[in-house]
Amino acid sequence: MSDEKNLSNDLNEMLDDAKEGAKEFANDAKETAAEFANNAEETFNEVTGENKKVLAGVLAIILGALGVHKFILGYNKEGIIMLAISVITCGIGASVIGLIGLIEGIIYLTKSDAEFYATYQLGKKGWF
Repeated sequence: MSDEKNLSNDLNEMLDDAKEGAKEFANDAKETAAEFANNAEETFNEVTGENKKVLAGVLAIILGALGVHKFILGYNKEGIIMLAISVITCGIGASVIGLIGLIEGIIYLTKSDAEFYATYQLGKKGWF
């Protein structure tokens, strides 16, 4: 009888250990899944959510002479240069700067989202 009781106790201990191990495994899996989801969301936002391609491209085509698209992308120095040339030359230089804006807008809109992000937002390529 004593052997049966010891065997029963041993089986109960093993069952409890198995339950505890399963709970730990489930918690680890939840944490790993949550980390994966957060990383995937950050990557998605990095590639698409922060991508200003369409806005910068359209503004470059419409208001290229004023350099608004440069300010949108965070290129303040380049934006000030474009705006200053347009204002200082009383619009004469604006046609050249406007052409540059048109070309940049077309370039922005024809690049893939990932390529635009890598070139103009991560790489900080200021011109063309």
